[in-house]
Amino acid sequence: MTSVVSLRSFVNSSGVPIVVFVDLQQEYLAAPRLLAIPDIDAALENCRRLLGHCRYAGLPVAFTRFLDHSAFFNRATPFSHWIEGFEPQRNEMIFERSSPSCYACDSFSSLMGQNRGGFVLAGFAGESACLSTLIDAHHRNHKAVFLHDASASHRLDDLPAEDVHRAVTKISGLYGDVYETSEWIAANLPRKFGLGAKTGV
Repeated sequence: MTSVVSLRSFVNSSGVPIVVFVDLQQEYLAAPRLLAIPDIDAALENCRRLLGHCRYAGLPVAFTRFLDHSAFFNRATPFSHWIEGFEPQRNEMIFERSSPSCYACDSFSSLMGQNRGGFVLAGFAGESACLSTLIDAHHRNHKAVFLHDASASHRLDDLPAEDVHRAVTKISGLYGDVYETSEWIAANLPRKFGLGAKTGV
């Protein structure tokens, strides 16, 4: 069925969030490298579903990636590249930074300061980039949503990764709204944004 979207409603809508995919980079798949996340498949699948939904619905999408001069996330290595299937399209935004929070990128910070719809966060790693971004958003009074099952965390010392991520999810609720991916998608179909009565969704 063909989607019929009111472009005027879309342009004038202040409630449309930017969906931000954090560090969907090969480093997190490159076992046995130190920063690889072993149980990443379910989170990646939710990221794929979310990206597909955004592209179908025409929601604004941003990709952020971490780049530095260490042995990890180095631009000269293949491990800094996008995970297959998550290569940004020409109509999607890319932000690069060398510190954990996405707000370390000046252009990202500027965009979020002007965007009344806030943002939705998915990606890696939960305990570092995602959590620090949510905290920074909170201190700037920016609206933020964290899709906890579209993210995963590393283990910390003797704490298993799943326990770390469970704690990250709880803490994230102090700084923004926390949803499951399916729940957020169902609540944010095109018609929910006032994009026309007949969206074909």
